[in-house]
Amino acid sequence: MSVRAADPRVAFILRLAEAMHRAGYAAHRLEEVLGATALRLGLEAQFFSTPTSIFVAVGAGERQQTFLLRVQPADVDLSRLAQLDRVLLRVLSGDLTPTAGTVALDAILQAPPRYGAMLTTVAFGVASAAAARFLGGGPVEIVTAAIIGLVSGLLAILAGAVPRVGRIFEPAAAFAAAVIAASVSLLIAPLSVFVATLAGLIVLIPGFTLTVAMTELATRHLASGTARLSGALVVFLTMIFGVAAGNQLVTVVLGPPVILEAAPLPLWTELVALVLAPLGFAMLFRAEPRDLLWIEIACWLAFGGARLGGAVLGPDLGVFVGALAVGIASNLYALWLDRPSQIPLTPGVLILVPGSIGFRSLASLLDRQVVSGIEAAFTMVLVATALVAGILVANVVVPRRRSG
Repeated sequence: MSVRAADPRVAFILRLAEAMHRAGYAAHRLEEVLGATALRLGLEAQFFSTPTSIFVAVGAGERQQTFLLRVQPADVDLSRLAQLDRVLLRVLSGDLTPTAGTVALDAILQAPPRYGAMLTTVAFGVASAAAARFLGGGPVEIVTAAIIGLVSGLLAILAGAVPRVGRIFEPAAAFAAAVIAASVSLLIAPLSVFVATLAGLIVLIPGFTLTVAMTELATRHLASGTARLSGALVVFLTMIFGVAAGNQLVTVVLGPPVILEAAPLPLWTELVALVLAPLGFAMLFRAEPRDLLWIEIACWLAFGGARLGGAVLGPDLGVFVGALAVGIASNLYALWLDRPSQIPLTPGVLILVPGSIGFRSLASLLDRQVVSGIEAAFTMVLVATALVAGILVANVVVPRRRSG
């Protein structure tokens, strides 16, 4: 059967591919969903996705048409992801024609972000403050990390509005974080500069990107996984450069930072952080309000599972149990509510990602502590592998929906 470019089914597939990529779908999920959709629409099609391009080949043999979509790496947008899923299900069920589905996809892509600049900035601060508590920070570290998070949020808004700023966003945020943490230690109160800096930057550290890259590699999507892994490494390196530059500037101007061990806090403060962190993640990932409770539960399962697994398997491999728990729960959520499993899974995984370990590794290498840097890098790879293994096993125990 000859397929024309004007075929409304092809137009819908192309628009869906672009929309899914902009919503943050990983390559293996994007290709899987698009393949199932094309089959349901009666099209013979093949798909190839990378972080910067999507190839769509429709038809067979010499009659095949190939389309190239140039795209940019995108952050996960859970609200847009849920809306796309609803449109896709309506098209597949026959409630919408492919033409009407394309119009609906256009409306979703043109809609403004669910949360405005103010809430997004607050989410940066909340997530950073919670991360400081998880990293063992005391009151000074938590407040400093929250301030760094707010500054990072403001820079993120500026980067979104000014493309030239966006190209240096991560190192600029890392530079600002180092300057703030070191200045606080000298001018206000001594603190653990490393904990405050790391927690303040936790949202920007590409640990989640690293996990997605490892998942793509594990599912044999080698081109996309390698490209994403390289991108994560570059972001790590630029952020380490920004931190080093910021610390050096403060040292030259004000002197060496005054560093103390963080003051311990009672257990209930960690429970408060475990409530606030998922809320911050939900706003950063632009989740719909109806999903906030499910995101909280997913993060609690991930955190509790990792702690339980750590007691049995050790802190590195214990992440496997947390990932398994949140993966199974997310797939059950998808089957029960007929919504994408990524909605609770993504924030839950973010609780577990080894980005902070990678940051420690590169910081140690920069400080010429080669042995400790290599040990931390190996730990990061081990934790990421355990995390990916937990998610993949969860998909075997409780299969996902075909569309999400």
